[in-house]
Amino acid sequence: MTLGLINANPVVQAKKEGLVRREDQYRDDGVDPLEMTKYVRDIRDPEHPYTLEQLRVVSEESVTVDDKLDRILITFTPTIQHCSMANIIGLCLRAKLKECLQLHYKVDIRVSPGSHADEVSVNKQLNDKERVVAALENPNLRQLVDECIYSDEI
Repeated sequence: MTLGLINANPVVQAKKEGLVRREDQYRDDGVDPLEMTKYVRDIRDPEHPYTLEQLRVVSEESVTVDDKLDRILITFTPTIQHCSMANIIGLCLRAKLKECLQLHYKVDIRVSPGSHADEVSVNKQLNDKERVVAALENPNLRQLVDECIYSDEI
């Protein structure tokens, strides 16, 4: 955890009880925006005791699945433009999806356009395999990522 809060007063939304599939245009292997959202919605924010869904960092609308190319794009919106936790949030999303998805899917994780002051750099880091592997090999970062993914505090 950080010593001081970067965003001391985030806007918190009520947690949705059940997500309902809107369309049935996807394959039967369970990979659609709804399923991807179910995988990542309960990841805890690294700075606050709320989920990414409650903080509106991720939503079903922020997930795109391209069945033809076996690609998944998740865009997330940090709570403030200078969020220093954006890379950690992206690592959490990538680590969670890695354990939930079949290997043949290409996953891109990006901050929503215009939502972060250092958008290009964050996107580059989150989609660079070597940087992601190196970050997740760091014991302190790995512990923080695991705490966010597997938090029992929610």
